[in-house]
Amino acid sequence: GGRLIAWGEPDYPAPLAAIHDPPPVIEVLGDARLLAGPALAIVGARNASLAGRQFTRRIAADLGDAGFRTVSGMARGIDTAAHEATLGTGSIAVLAGGADNIYPPENEPLYRRLASVGAVISEQKLGTEPTARHFPPRNRLISGLSLGVLVVEAAPRSGSLITARMALEQGREVFAVPGSPIDPRYRGTNGLIRDGAVLTEGAADILDHLGGVARSRPSAPITPAVTAQTVESPEQSDIETARRVVPSLLGPAPVSIDELLRECQLSPAAVLTVVLELELARRLERHPGNRISLVS
Repeated sequence: GGRLIAWGEPDYPAPLAAIHDPPPVIEVLGDARLLAGPALAIVGARNASLAGRQFTRRIAADLGDAGFRTVSGMARGIDTAAHEATLGTGSIAVLAGGADNIYPPENEPLYRRLASVGAVISEQKLGTEPTARHFPPRNRLISGLSLGVLVVEAAPRSGSLITARMALEQGREVFAVPGSPIDPRYRGTNGLIRDGAVLTEGAADILDHLGGVARSRPSAPITPAVTAQTVESPEQSDIETARRVVPSLLGPAPVSIDELLRECQLSPAAVLTVVLELELARRLERHPGNRISLVS
C-alpha cells in the first residue's frame, strides 16, 4: 500500500530536496500529500516526564490547528505524544529502519494509524532493522522535512540534540522549551537556549518567529516550491564508461560529487546515474557537504 518517491519527482518533498544530502528515494506509507505542507519537527526525550508529554500534546495540537504538519521519529516519550496529538491535522513519522519495520514494537497501534491517516517515511530499504548507525541519518530527514525543530526535553548528548545540530546545518530554526536546571532532561534544551535557540513556551512563540508561514489550516495540499526538471538522458555508452570509472575513483575516504564530476570528465547525467545505482545497491554512503564514499 506504499509507494517510492525519487528525488526530482513532483511529489518529492521540496524542503528535503533542498538539503545537501537528500535521499535519492524515500518509501512512503499513508498520505504522501502531507509531505507538501509546512511542517514543524517535534523531538525530545524517550523517558519524558508527564509534564513534558502534556506540554508536547498541547503545543503540537496548537501548531496543527495553525496549519503545520508534525514531523517526528515515532520513538517513545515526546515523539509519541507529538504524533498522537496531530493524527487529525497531519502527522509524519520518519523511521530509522525500513518503512515496514515497526520500532519500538509497542508503538504498533500508532504506526497503523499513521500509515492510515498520516504518513510514514524512510530512506532505508524494506526489511532493514534499525541499528545505532541508522538514527543520525534518520534525524537529518526529520529536520530536513521541516521549517524548524522544537526540542521539548533532551539530556546532554541525546539524539534530539543531534537533530537540532543538523537543523542548524540545514538552515532551519531551532526552538527549545526551558526547564528546571536540576532535571537532566532539560539540560540539553537549556543549553540550546543558551546557544541561541528560540525560547518556546507555547505555539505563539514559534508562529511569531516563523512569520506566520501557516496561519490557517490549508484546505488543499500545498504545491512544493521545487518542481522536477527535465534532464537529458545520458547515452548508454557514457553510463557503461561511468560504471567502470566512478568506482575506481572512489574509496573509503569521502570526496565531493563536484570533484568526482571534474575527475571523471564524463557527462554529469551519466556520473550521477552511476552514483544512484551504487547507492541503491548499498555500495555507496553519503556524507555532509555533498560528499560520498564507497562502503568497504
